[in-house]
This record gives sequence, C-alpha cells and structure tokens, in this order.
Amino acid sequence: MLTLTQFRYSADNFAYVVSGPESAVAIDPGAVDEILDFVSARNLRLTHVINTHTHPDHTVGNTPLILRSGATHLDIPALRQSGRLDIDGDPLIVHYTPGHMDDCLTFEIKGRLITGDTLFNGTVGTCFSGDMESFYRTVTFLLTFPDDTKIYAGHDYVQESMAFARIIEPENETEIARYLSLYDPDHVVSTLADEKRANPFVRFNEPHLVNTMKQRDLPVATERERWHSVMELY
Repeated sequence: MLTLTQFRYSADNFAYVVSGPESAVAIDPGAVDEILDFVSARNLRLTHVINTHTHPDHTVGNTPLILRSGATHLDIPALRQSGRLDIDGDPLIVHYTPGHMDDCLTFEIKGRLITGDTLFNGTVGTCFSGDMESFYRTVTFLLTFPDDTKIYAGHDYVQESMAFARIIEPENETEIARYLSLYDPDHVVSTLADEKRANPFVRFNEPHLVNTMKQRDLPVATERERWHSVMELY
C-alpha cells in the first residue's frame, strides 16, 4: 500500500510525497529540503516530480528538486494521457478535474485524493479558468467517491473557510464546530463525509443554502443553477 506524506511550505501550501517500499513521487514539491531529507532517511529513490496544476506556488519546487534528485518531471499533458503512474507496482490514478484552472489534476491512491486547489478542506478553489460548467462537473464527480475518502488539498484554508461557512450557513453551526474540532494544522485532512457536512460549496442542494440563494435573488431551479449560485456567494 502506498504511503502519503504531507509537507507544509510557504504560508499555507502543501507538498506531498507518495511512496512505496523503494520509490517515491513528489507532488507540488515546494518543500524541497524536507522532501529530500524524507526520501534520504528512508532510502527511497525519488523517480518523478508532478503537479496538480501549473500555478507558480505549486511548481516553484520543481526545478531545484529535479536538479538535486535526478527525478523526472512529468507534465500535465503526459499525466492526462497516461491516466496513471505506477509506484513500486501500485497505481497513482490521474483524474482530469478542470475548473480552478483548465489544467487541474486530482491524484488518487487507495482511499485518498490529492485535490490541489480544486477541493479544499472546507471550501473550493476560485474559478480562475472562468469555466464554471467544467468546475460543476468536477465537483459533482469528486462527490461520487466513497464518504470515507480522505481529502488532501493544496492549501490550509480551514479556519478561514469555516469562518465563511458560519456567515453563509449559520444554521449549520453544529457541523462547522465539529469540523473545526477535527482540525490539526500539523496534518490537514478531512473525509468527503466531513466536507458534505460542513463545506458550503459542496452543500449547494441543502435547504438553508438554497434559501440564502433565493434571498439574494440567485437562480435555484436546477442543481446546475444552485452550483453557479453558491459560487456567487464566494
């Protein structure tokens, strides 16, 4: 079974290493020194460097890590084409999840999703692509995973996100408080069930939020309209 290790860098970014018994892959590797120390201490060979998308804060570690480790960079078109990357015989599955940007990927290892800036713990990314319809399809796709799927995002926005959730869905205070009680800044993760209970941007069919949209004269007749409308509350 593959191991997933989280590294914090900059103010709130996360890098990840997915490792097997012999090899490892770095994702959004801004924590260059920490990643090198990690693989060295475990006698792992860093084979590849990959990214969830191409925003500079996620790619800043690519070149220094490649130069210092000898790893190979696989760009997003190559990852989309292959659909997977094997690590010591176990698959890292690649899903194309546009919305935040046109080139966003989500990586899946058993029971875990590395979602970059698409689905955060407590919120979703800004739709910089301008393609809200693709973002809708992405979010509804991610919501089809089992409820116990663990979500590993590209940034730690938990406290800010729950503060905003309290503003737009005050009726959900119990679940918001529960979500915050589980927050550990040293290891930021949630389950998809947690998101469905507290993240307003995946709760766009919930009656309290639908009423909020109606009060702001936003369309709510279809699920697609409710998705677009909840993003107007962002």
